[in-house]
Amino acid sequence: MTNVPFFRPDIDDEDIAAVVEALRSGWITTGPRVQTFEAAFARYVGAAHAVAVNSCTAALHLALAALGLRRGQAVLVPTLTFAATAEVVTYFDATPDFVDVEPDTLCMDPAAVETRLARAWNRTTEIVGAIAVHYGGQMAPMPRLAHLLRAARCFVVEDAAHALPAAAYDPETERWISVGDLADVTGFSFYANKTITTGEGGMATTADATLAQTMRSLSLHGMSQDGWTRFGAGGSWDYAIAAPGFKYNMTDIAAALGLRQLAKVDRFRARREEVAARYTAGLGDLEEIEPPRERADRRHAWHLYPIRLRLDRLAIGRDEFGQALAARGVATSVHWRPLHMQPYYAQRYGYRAEDFPVAFREWRRLVSLPIFPGMSDAAVDHVIAAVRDTAADGRRRKFAVA
Repeated sequence: MTNVPFFRPDIDDEDIAAVVEALRSGWITTGPRVQTFEAAFARYVGAAHAVAVNSCTAALHLALAALGLRRGQAVLVPTLTFAATAEVVTYFDATPDFVDVEPDTLCMDPAAVETRLARAWNRTTEIVGAIAVHYGGQMAPMPRLAHLLRAARCFVVEDAAHALPAAAYDPETERWISVGDLADVTGFSFYANKTITTGEGGMATTADATLAQTMRSLSLHGMSQDGWTRFGAGGSWDYAIAAPGFKYNMTDIAAALGLRQLAKVDRFRARREEVAARYTAGLGDLEEIEPPRERADRRHAWHLYPIRLRLDRLAIGRDEFGQALAARGVATSVHWRPLHMQPYYAQRYGYRAEDFPVAFREWRRLVSLPIFPGMSDAAVDHVIAAVRDTAADGRRRKFAVA
């Protein structure tokens, strides 16, 4: 039986050789390769500054620290996101203030943000910013979100863990904007299953030199100099601690892989787009399935391909559907259980599942299919056949019951 994994990283011999070269160089922690990777990444995304770190979680945490988030304040976060987006807010004893998502993109809904900001006057917790998440690789409606948040004097952070590369059209300026163009700070992920990988890793980008320097210092214990600066030619052992920081720096080993992966990012995206198009062509006629759609004003990174089940046309639920695909050799996932339904947030803030109706409704019918650059057409066709067979079985069972 054909087995299709949910994801497999695209690592070639040149990637391996670059890591081996770093290992043999005698310098394996933060050093010249990290600096080169930061510069190359900043050029690619069009950012003035890039700070390499060990995860996107670290990038988001550093962003909030540099932006001055304080105890008792609140940050707007879409409830349909990974744990990290909200948990970094809790690190400051601040409140992740959840909002609902758009039905089509599953990104933060500007209408929900506008409503929350309008009600802020009678709240005891001050809303000071928002973290917008680009769900699955399709950009959130950043022009409208940024306008609303700037008018409310809030900072803007983008969680771009899925969105390298991605873009959106801004009708006001009549130009395409890239991820990060409208944010104070943007966090990217290089985790194993992301659009490029360093194994574990991330990047924080910003146009603000002061924010960049603060994040860079905080990423290494608040030190004024990293090891490469102190122990390189002409360096000094001495350093100053400007503020208590964290251990978030990236290694040269990871950066060596990142540089190789970054050189292939456009090719990776093109193949992901091909896989997505093949899926949509093969599944678009199924009455039991809603394929994801790329909006005309977006350029999708296609990190995920999340189908939605039309449960009213099936006799089986989402979990049974996934189990049936697994039995046919197809690994799947679900992105994600909304955070307001997770025990910690539900118990601490008293949320009910129905409080965010779009996220609650949509997550129950989400199934993420495998999508990665190394997928063969044969593997994609196997997934399509498995989905079609599973839908047919579910449909037949429904008719049999009727």
